[in-house]
Amino acid sequence: MALTKIGDAGMPAGAVLQVLSAVKTDTASFSSSSTNTFADISGLSVTITPTATSSKILVSFTTNVSQSTTATLHVRLVRGSTPIYVGDSVGSRLQDSAILRSASEPYTYEIGNLQGTFLDSPATVNSTVYKLQGTLGANYNGTFYLNRSNSDDSASYGGRPASSITVMEIAG
Repeated sequence: MALTKIGDAGMPAGAVLQVLSAVKTDTASFSSSSTNTFADISGLSVTITPTATSSKILVSFTTNVSQSTTATLHVRLVRGSTPIYVGDSVGSRLQDSAILRSASEPYTYEIGNLQGTFLDSPATVNSTVYKLQGTLGANYNGTFYLNRSNSDDSASYGGRPASSITVMEIAG
């Protein structure tokens, strides 16, 4: 006889209770002028209302990013205003969920794919926002691009990828 644990939502533990996603197919950009302050990446946020405090939220994201200079591209996952799924704070290093450091003279058609997956335990039944933020960091002054290259030429060697964030409520 197999035993099945029943979660607070009346479903077997591990059952997917709801799935929400935001897909960004157009481009976005923002100025990142010599700052370590992260800015919201337009179109990459999802709001979910968990059905039980014991629920876990599985967050998966993929971003396609580039920049106008020779900067490091920093991306982080945030719940509300709290960064989650970031590395430890050490010295002057930024806490990132994903990072791309191009060559010192980046190819103008380069687009980096940064992605991640994280199982969160928000312990709430309140509406919760998951979003992605980015910055080029304090050492650089330039533009952070989503879903396009720096040059963004209209030619067959150019491209326009999509980016997304998906959240799944998992019964606890």
